Amino acid sequence: MPGAAHLRAGHRRTGLVLISAYAVLLLGLLAYGLSVASDLSNAAFLADDTAMTTVIVLAVVFALAWFALLVTSYIALGPSRLPQQGQVVTGIVVGVLCVAVMSPFALTANYVIAARDSIGAIFPSHPDDPQATVAAKDPENPWGDKERVNFLLIGGDAAGNRTGVRTDSMNVASVDLKTGATVLFSLPRNLQHVRFPPSSPLRKQFPNGFMAELPNGGLLNEVWQWANDHPQVMGGRNQGPRALMDAIGYTLGLKIDYYMLMNMYGFADLVDAIGGLKIRVEKDIKWGGLYGTAGVIKAGYRKLNGEEALWYGRSRVGSDDFSRMARQRCVIGAFAQQATPAVILARFEKIARAAKRLAQTNIPRHLVQPLVELALKVKQAKITSLQFVPPEFYSGRPDWAKIRRATKKAIADSVRPARRAQTANVSASPSVTGASPTRTRAMAPTQTPTKNAAKAQSLDELCGL
Repeated sequence: MPGAAHLRAGHRRTGLVLISAYAVLLLGLLAYGLSVASDLSNAAFLADDTAMTTVIVLAVVFALAWFALLVTSYIALGPSRLPQQGQVVTGIVVGVLCVAVMSPFALTANYVIAARDSIGAIFPSHPDDPQATVAAKDPENPWGDKERVNFLLIGGDAAGNRTGVRTDSMNVASVDLKTGATVLFSLPRNLQHVRFPPSSPLRKQFPNGFMAELPNGGLLNEVWQWANDHPQVMGGRNQGPRALMDAIGYTLGLKIDYYMLMNMYGFADLVDAIGGLKIRVEKDIKWGGLYGTAGVIKAGYRKLNGEEALWYGRSRVGSDDFSRMARQRCVIGAFAQQATPAVILARFEKIARAAKRLAQTNIPRHLVQPLVELALKVKQAKITSLQFVPPEFYSGRPDWAKIRRATKKAIADSVRPARRAQTANVSASPSVTGASPTRTRAMAPTQTPTKNAAKAQSLDELCGL
């Protein structure tokens, strides 16, 4: 304990001051730790650039202070009175102790530097997005006057033997900003002849739908690359994300606010970084190539490594695109559930390295802290899912009005239980009254007879999470 050596040496005043300062510091850290344990959003400020720099500086200062404390304590005890052998032994012990007490601070600084580098690599400081500029003017209200924010989550297949990026996995996460209740909309990659809003330059290029002149062409997963290949039409380079956000937003009747593209092979690294994913595999899944010659993922509850999780979501052997979509939703849900704060902290550097390699987004850096706070809400809330697949929805002959109606209904259903609790001013539990409704966990929807039904379903039910 700091100050104990000074008391032993007879420096009473110095010893008491050091012990008191140490006690105050421990109590402060304990109080903050308890506040974080009760509500993780209290730690969200650490995602801010300034906060991260402050933590790095404090870690260095505390490490040096602890080092100086050990050295001065050793000197206060008068090692010169010891024989030469005693001085050597005690000097070595103190040196080892200095390294030991400085190590946690060095580890903390290293983690924070890794986090700051990853955030800087993934999230742009000045995104080419007018909406992001507007949001930056009001840091106290980062999402503006929105009730929901819609993220387009894309799995990109940019393998070395292919030209460009094929967006083979496309999901929209529509998140309620108050409760975190989320609806995950899955769109098939072979959705044909999507329309574009009047504000998009592609509306004039494809007035009847994307490549409507081709009976079997114009797939949704081709929009990104087509826009990148035709900058003269889009009015600039690298407009694939904007084109896809416009197409999917117009299809669902939503305003897509931001996108996140994840390279599928990089995603495998990310799964390995968190130690694998536990998923219920309903039937044997062959994977590798066209005939599944690389291996088989056996049915049952399995812990999949990165390569297995990737192929679980991608394998076409003995299944169609719609089955793949269902499995992809389960992979996303499993990751959202199992990437807990404890797992992230324990494997932080691996996760940071993997994240830098796989992600591309237009979410601006100043929204990282609000995004962390929102993510913590999502982890405590209900996630439902709706995929636009047969027999309710046909990719070759889409009923655009029906898709929009189903989207609107799924969103309304996802927030209705929470709103009822707020109106009654009670919690979901009959044994607790007057509790805050924002953390009320909505009741799980009843099981429907088919996973391809038009009703949004809980991922816990669908995937056995």
